[in-house]
Amino acid sequence: MESITVVSLLDVISELFSEEISIAVSNTAEYIYYRPSKRVDLKIRPGDPLKEGTIAHKAISSKQKVSEFINRDIFGVPYHGMAVPFFHEGKLEGCVTAIYPALTSGKLVVTIKSDDGWIPLPFSDVIYLESKEKKTYVHAKEHCGTHKYSLQEFEFVLPKDYFIRCHRSFIVNVNHIKEIYPDTHSTFVLSMNNGDRVPVSQSYSSYFRRLLGF
Repeated sequence: MESITVVSLLDVISELFSEEISIAVSNTAEYIYYRPSKRVDLKIRPGDPLKEGTIAHKAISSKQKVSEFINRDIFGVPYHGMAVPFFHEGKLEGCVTAIYPALTSGKLVVTIKSDDGWIPLPFSDVIYLESKEKKTYVHAKEHCGTHKYSLQEFEFVLPKDYFIRCHRSFIVNVNHIKEIYPDTHSTFVLSMNNGDRVPVSQSYSSYFRRLLGF
């Protein structure tokens, strides 16, 4: 294989992400790569220093993955982001940041694809979301349909007061949980108020219990 540049490789990798996600790569002091998305552009340029308070700066400082909302004070644009530091032979080299558009006050619905068209659903009507067969299914009070977002993308746009990730394949609306049953190996089964049952996996059970306070 002929040698390829780092930038060419990053351009190819960035194609694996949604068009709504911007990608930034930095070393420990400055950005070395940036690909803006159609929905959110922080106007970063290679060579720009890492600003204190950004999600990339927090990941570099803590040497840990950081995922949170950043307000408009730094870049003039609010955004949700996830930054993951990377190391070489144990030495911190930089981080990769995925930048998601922030939820705006005007976007209070999830629009699903149905057999006949599209149906806008208020967040409050959504019971749970399920990833199955490379599709995301949105289950609501009266409808069920698919959406182009992955569960990871939904984690950044759904109201965190109501929606909790409980399994690699499920996000639930806590307002629609009817009852919680213990299951094997420190896991749970959620009985939803539409009659469906949703699992809470072992990797999410402690997080789930902590958020719901039981």
